[in-house]
Amino acid sequence: MRWCDLDHEVVRQLIAAAEDKIAERLSASDLLVGASVHGLVWHDPQAREHYATAAGIVLLAKDPSAVFPQCRILADSYRGAEPDGNPGDHEDIRCPMPAAVVRAIAFIDRNTRHPMRVVGLNRIRLDEYPVEALREALVNAVAHRQYEDAGRKIILEVFADRVMISSPGLPPAPITLPNLRKGKYRPCSRNPVLAQCLSYFHRIEERGSGFRRMRDQMLNHGLDQPLLVTDTGYFQVAFPGPGENLDRIRVPEARLTITPAMEAQFNERQKKIIAQAAQAGQVTSGWCRKHLPWFTIRFVGICSAW
Repeated sequence: MRWCDLDHEVVRQLIAAAEDKIAERLSASDLLVGASVHGLVWHDPQAREHYATAAGIVLLAKDPSAVFPQCRILADSYRGAEPDGNPGDHEDIRCPMPAAVVRAIAFIDRNTRHPMRVVGLNRIRLDEYPVEALREALVNAVAHRQYEDAGRKIILEVFADRVMISSPGLPPAPITLPNLRKGKYRPCSRNPVLAQCLSYFHRIEERGSGFRRMRDQMLNHGLDQPLLVTDTGYFQVAFPGPGENLDRIRVPEARLTITPAMEAQFNERQKKIIAQAAQAGQVTSGWCRKHLPWFTIRFVGICSAW
């Protein structure tokens, strides 16, 4: 696959993130140099053409499955706790793997619950599962799956009580399932060029800490830690959900629009108005006249002056 056939917008976004540059200011030469340096393209001097490596096709091809049929994410959402042959939503995701991860996250987002929570003066839309943990698992599946198996794809399943991500291939030796569960293992990749590129582009870390981060993110979210299992040659990560008890979900401090320090600067009237906005989604003049006597006086005074 030639350089001109790759998705240059994906290249642009990845290199901009990796080098902390403004994407729009990267030239065509910058993109080619960045992709070449990191083993995603190679130059054929006889043909005077640049071609994608296998890792380059996986990461940058507009449809990697046109070359490698296994480069797809099959996503299904079920109403119950088991596959029933009739998913409520499904998607066959075929695009550059960084973009495929984004689409997989969007698939989970639209097929899981998002309760609203009022915290202090904040009205927050929560996620049923911690997005960063899901993203980590999906990127790991892309980086470490067994690509030699052309007949199987990454499988994403959203159930009523869990999210399951299945990646073709068992953990590469010498890593074992008990080691992964304990969080005691040294980093080892089945696809080192792919993993190195994803690390360079700040999509993963090559320190073997991914599963520990997923565990911490789930626990910090108020949920049980992920379950690591294998089944018929797939490595699977299962994220247990909150079930019917959505109150288990915790609010990350980063989601607070109004911090305690900001709240301390408001007077009581301002706090009442903001709290009503958080609770009802809006504040009407009628509510203000009913609950804030000063509002009627101020309103009448303004009208008289006008």
